[in-house]
Amino acid sequence: MSTKKEPFLKRLMDNPWLLLVLGVVIPFLSYTVWGWIEILLVKPAQLP
Repeated sequence: MSTKKEPFLKRLMDNPWLLLVLGVVIPFLSYTVWGWIEILLVKPAQLP
């Protein structure tokens, strides 16, 4: 048996639970940060 380690990308793609977690966490974080940026950049509304 060889002691060669599998490449990182192969180990990542062979783990469905890690892919599930990454597929939920990455969009959640990116859309949350995007929302915070949008809230910070919106100008206050002028009341009549």
